[in-house]
Amino acid sequence: MENTLEKERENSMGIMEYETVALDDEAGAVVIIDQTLLPGRTELIRLKTAQEIWDAIYLLKVRGAPAIGVAAAFGIYVLAKQADTEDYDTFYNEFTKQKDYLNSARPTAVNLSWALNRMDDVCRNNRDMPVSELKRRLKEEAAAIKEEDIWVCRKIGEYGLGLVKPGDGILTHCNAGQLATCKYGTATAPIYLGQERGYGFRVFADETRPLLQGARLTAYELLSSGVDVTLICDNMSAAVMKNGWIQAVFVGCDRVAANGDTANKIGTSVVAAVAKQYHVPFYVCAPTSTIDRSAKTGDDICIEQRPAEEVTKMWYREPMAPEGVKVYNPAFDVTDHELITAIVTEYGVARAPYEESLAEIFGRKGK
Repeated sequence: MENTLEKERENSMGIMEYETVALDDEAGAVVIIDQTLLPGRTELIRLKTAQEIWDAIYLLKVRGAPAIGVAAAFGIYVLAKQADTEDYDTFYNEFTKQKDYLNSARPTAVNLSWALNRMDDVCRNNRDMPVSELKRRLKEEAAAIKEEDIWVCRKIGEYGLGLVKPGDGILTHCNAGQLATCKYGTATAPIYLGQERGYGFRVFADETRPLLQGARLTAYELLSSGVDVTLICDNMSAAVMKNGWIQAVFVGCDRVAANGDTANKIGTSVVAAVAKQYHVPFYVCAPTSTIDRSAKTGDDICIEQRPAEEVTKMWYREPMAPEGVKVYNPAFDVTDHELITAIVTEYGVARAPYEESLAEIFGRKGK
């Protein structure tokens, strides 16, 4: 009866009322929206095993760099909680094995390793306390990562809102919205804050092939929130910019190099090049957790390669490409820093030269 009531409640909720990632501590599970089913069906799934958590990240059931980080933090806590030992060395050996496994799910989004390393720091810095207390500390750290994400996105929204004016047309690519974070999103945070304050933005969402995150997710959540949103095919961005309909581009990111080169969903670099051609400012919304100062340039960022079936079969009743054709399917591309007008972080807006401005941002952060 309880499950039936819960399912009825889920069916009556709008997409923005759901938590992207949550912890069901009593059940020992990470709870996520299965984003592969959106927008047709909204289904919450509970992840309890390492395999389930890894699959959810790899198969994009949870996606978006910040949300991946939160899911990984809750996930490693859930797995650590299952360890039936009070011996620290035994516990930490198992923790490390599970951490490394989860970290292998997706190589480009730095938040995955960032969140797991934060959880690892909790273990290493508290090795003298009982394992039961250590588990409690891990839970607290995971919850803190989630709360910080909400604060970060809100601050990015405030700084981003200062770069546009009421009535502007905004283009975005992929999904850097609430479904990619715990609230507000990154690239959509200025849009949602503007919506709250009556800015009346006109938003254009690229469909974002081959996985259609812009069509299935961004258009869906913006429409559900009452935002004036128009869906366009990826190859229409030049047309809407030439028409004068776009005054700013906001995109998210999965990793930023020290020089400002940015890895984001495939096709982002094309949008940036077109924006430069039509003198439209191109803004990257980047939590400092996505800035990887160990990567000097975009050449140091590992780009994830995805299965060919995502291009040839995934959205079609029958294959839409000839059998046996070669497929190149990188999940991300790197946008050169020279194409980026500014990088919007929770500690302010960075502009070229990025080596200096990003260092200043981290100075404000205190790290």
